[in-house]
Amino acid sequence: MPSELALGRARSDLDVMSRAGLPLHRFMDEATATIERVVPTAGGCLSTLDPATSMVSSTRKFGAIAGNNSDDIRWAHIEYGESDPTAIEAMVVSGTTSLGVHAQLGGDVEKSVRMADFMLPVFDFHDEARVVFRDRHGAWGAISMFRGSDEPAFSRTELDFLAEVAPAFTRGIRVGLLAQLSRSAGPDDVGPAVVIIDARDRITQSSPGASAQLARMSDAPHAGDPLTIVHALVAGARRFAGGEIERMPRIRVRTADGIWLILSAAPLGGTADRAGDVVVTIEEARPQEVIGLVADAFGLTARERDVVGMVLRGSDTKEIAAALHVSPYTVQDHLKSIFDKAGVASRRELVARVYFDQYVPRWGREVTPTGSLAP
Repeated sequence: MPSELALGRARSDLDVMSRAGLPLHRFMDEATATIERVVPTAGGCLSTLDPATSMVSSTRKFGAIAGNNSDDIRWAHIEYGESDPTAIEAMVVSGTTSLGVHAQLGGDVEKSVRMADFMLPVFDFHDEARVVFRDRHGAWGAISMFRGSDEPAFSRTELDFLAEVAPAFTRGIRVGLLAQLSRSAGPDDVGPAVVIIDARDRITQSSPGASAQLARMSDAPHAGDPLTIVHALVAGARRFAGGEIERMPRIRVRTADGIWLILSAAPLGGTADRAGDVVVTIEEARPQEVIGLVADAFGLTARERDVVGMVLRGSDTKEIAAALHVSPYTVQDHLKSIFDKAGVASRRELVARVYFDQYVPRWGREVTPTGSLAP
């Protein structure tokens, strides 16, 4: 275990880089390099999550598994299709920030489906440290770090250190999601695309735009194989159909050109060879579908979100004050705080930053009845 001096330096470095406004891929690269220097590991994976659903939206792998995406689909089906107390979603629900699988399961790591069916046979990893990065708005990311049979299990000291730096990771990911916006024009909106997966996890049908949307997702740094996200949604949809989870799986993903996509999955009714089919829909998000996420990424308070909502609806200061039962001076104080957090100087810039970032790269084109921009 590194000295307390080394750990203190790593804490400080992570805190500084989390406040530097780095694009997401740069923050992920620098943060994982810092962690590797102080917590020995055979390999690991830093992931971003959709805070509304705790589903993985991008990954940055390092160590022994860097560049290995061949088994990601298998991992997705286990992570989101099985009940496991050490799964990311289970940690979010239970309020657990960090855990070591070896310590959590009393040394019997094969009690975890993920360890027994994947990590042990595929990589010979005998322990995994998991940390969830979240704030009051939800979970923004998670990190998994692994050790092999010839390495010691993660210690309580190491797990405590990872929990201590979780707020810095949360901040860096949250800010990085907004900092990665590209102002260059991306590809045209190809419209909603669908992919149908059968009970044997094969793609049986897809719409013409599906390949374009999947390719768009794979262009983002650390995106990995976009089919991993598709199969995670499929696994979640099957659990939903079986009554194991309460909500249909859905995830928001940001592309390299700054556009938000929404992917959702639903089980299809069918008999015989069509039983178990799942349809995955991929489409550009309408602005109202990402306003909450963007506001959360700015770290707005509940009252500041109320003020932003009214600004977006065109209300002036007096109307906002009357609706919220505060003075106009209080509204101005809220606006000043919002402007600071969003990095803007006026209401017009605020509206553009919160509401129209989705459309900026292709601004000036006709808006269709669905809310998408016409080609």
